[in-house]
Amino acid sequence: MLEGVTLDQLRMFIAAAEMQSFSAAGRRLHRAQSVISQAIANLEAQLEVTLFTRGGRYPELTEQGKLLLADARTVTGSVAALKARAKGMAEGLEPELSVAIDVMFPMNVLTRAAAAFGERFPATPLRLYVEALGGVAKAVLDQQCGIGIMGSLPLSTPDLVTERLLAVQISFFAAPDHPLVKLGRPVTECDLAKHVQLVLTDRTDLSKGREFSVMSPRSWRLADMGAKHAFLLAGLGWGGMPLEMVARDLHEGALVELKLVDAPPRVQMAMSAAYRADTPPGPAGRWFVEQLKHHAGALEAQG
Repeated sequence: MLEGVTLDQLRMFIAAAEMQSFSAAGRRLHRAQSVISQAIANLEAQLEVTLFTRGGRYPELTEQGKLLLADARTVTGSVAALKARAKGMAEGLEPELSVAIDVMFPMNVLTRAAAAFGERFPATPLRLYVEALGGVAKAVLDQQCGIGIMGSLPLSTPDLVTERLLAVQISFFAAPDHPLVKLGRPVTECDLAKHVQLVLTDRTDLSKGREFSVMSPRSWRLADMGAKHAFLLAGLGWGGMPLEMVARDLHEGALVELKLVDAPPRVQMAMSAAYRADTPPGPAGRWFVEQLKHHAGALEAQG
């Protein structure tokens, strides 16, 4: 029976799980609620697994359903990527390539890919925008940019296809004369809460109402990574930064990495190339994404 599982069933399963409602899933997919319910019931019969409990007001994923949801997303994402590549191959060269880049993305990977792009497509202009948090997704969703390089923040972007590039190491830092550094020991969450945290803020509404690694009620919000970096160096607060971005500061003693009690020393943020499922990149964009993967892989291999 597993051979009979269809992509349409998987899409309905994913929509129902994300919307937590069969009727809402139907509205998203422009299908009747009865069609969604029947498709999921058929899928459960084919898989011989109960995906949702239906006793409450809203359907809830079972433990088996949660595990299979990740597999379903992988399958549909792979098919979307296959279609995107095929479409790109069949289309002509783009007149311009516009790309939105997350501020966290390693610039040495970007510059190497851009240099190779300039040699391969000398007649195709490259337009780059550097954004933070939801700014990358918004630029792609609004079709300001054809490709986005974005972090793995829990934003609701079901219309985007993503392809993993690499993981960026993020840790917390402060200037050497900051009170947290002068403690001379690993710091606790209570220690962190007593001091101003420098937080990168979102210019868009995509992450509205959500906080990412904010540990202090005393926070200063900055929409520019360069400003946040300068504030850290000036001792105006503590905050998280990509390790690669502050490597020279650490080597020269301008910043110190904070050691946290009972917490992993560094966070891994996955970075991915993203584009709209209905407007995948053409040949130049596809080539640029593959260059990013190549140089990102080389960076990760270096450890």
